[in-house]
Amino acid sequence: MNNHFVIPGGYKKWSVGLMIVGALSLLIGIFVLHPGAGSHGDNAGSTRFWAVLLQNSIYWLLLVNVSMFFICIHTLAMGAWQVAFKRVTEAISSLVPIMGLLTLVIILSIVFGHRYDIYPWLDKNAVAADKALSGKSGFLNPTFYTIASVLVVGLWAFIGKKMRQLSIESDEGGPMDYETAKRWTWKNIIWGSFFIVVFGLTVGSTMPWLWLMSIDPHWFSTMYSWYTFASTFVSGVALITLFLIYLKNQGKLEYVTDEHLHDLGKYMFAFSIFWTYLWFSQYMLIWYSNQPEETIYFIQRVGTAEHAGPYKGIFFFNLIINFVCPILLLMKKAPKRNYTMMTFMAVLIIFGHWIDFYQMVMPGTVKGDPHMSWYEFGIPLGFVGLIMWGVGRYISKYPLTVKNHPFLKESIIHHT
Repeated sequence: MNNHFVIPGGYKKWSVGLMIVGALSLLIGIFVLHPGAGSHGDNAGSTRFWAVLLQNSIYWLLLVNVSMFFICIHTLAMGAWQVAFKRVTEAISSLVPIMGLLTLVIILSIVFGHRYDIYPWLDKNAVAADKALSGKSGFLNPTFYTIASVLVVGLWAFIGKKMRQLSIESDEGGPMDYETAKRWTWKNIIWGSFFIVVFGLTVGSTMPWLWLMSIDPHWFSTMYSWYTFASTFVSGVALITLFLIYLKNQGKLEYVTDEHLHDLGKYMFAFSIFWTYLWFSQYMLIWYSNQPEETIYFIQRVGTAEHAGPYKGIFFFNLIINFVCPILLLMKKAPKRNYTMMTFMAVLIIFGHWIDFYQMVMPGTVKGDPHMSWYEFGIPLGFVGLIMWGVGRYISKYPLTVKNHPFLKESIIHHT
């Protein structure tokens, strides 16, 4: 097997270059947007500074964390087809500790910096005078927010590391007999089960409430966490697809075929539709019911019948990218086996759901001042460079194809 990957010079330059762009954007933002004085709502630049960091840190953290969820759901389902490129998903998931640490620094700086222009529930006077906010103060408070965030990111990082260690053990342990393979598979199932439970209770439930929905604490949606999950899951699969295609173009992953790419395309298509279903459930049905306490969230984004909201264009542009394009371009079989089309769609989906997170964060923070400039694009480019660096580092350290995996043969002969 052509199992060793040496990071090309061009790849290194791009990853380091993008990280430098992100670092420079952050430094310039500190001096230009965050001058220090007037930092709690009366300085729009300062609010924008923290809102962009919040949006990107959470988005890219959830994106890389999808890879471990992807591994675990297929481990429990005995899904052999993904074993041929399992090392790629492991490499992406290896970034969770780094991304998690960056996210914790950002969100805890917001909380302990008392940035109530980001999280209104940080303003004690406003909470005391507001029945709705005081009723949620049991969990919308700095102590609960901090403990939950640190615990959850720690569990994601710890269980993910354990799953990757088990994979490396199969490389180093030599060919497995039946009993050894059975014990090793059972260990993976146990740890994978732990991760799925934690993932379901966090990404599928509590953390989007704390990190994102509490930006608009007077509004709530029972679909919000599922909506966030769907947005990041389809983007996470798109990220896996991009690295898989890159490595195939480098002459690597010889056991990965068009069959595997086709199945990833199915995921991208199916979960684009699932995201749209949740988009419809959360938006159209609330809008139709015309309940003020629920429609306020969408009035901020699309406005009213008399006055269009400042985010209306972004809101519906989001729907076009994340629903119309995937359903038109990925419905047939041929595009899902075409490297160029899949690369285009993967990039479009990742960008589209980045836009989705933008319209989830900005209306509740910077209010009616939507604009994208060097800062809005410089920060995410830094995160992209960090992901490139982390994945390249991991796959150059370990064999590209997992050795001695009990299901490797099934993955090699996979036919969708």
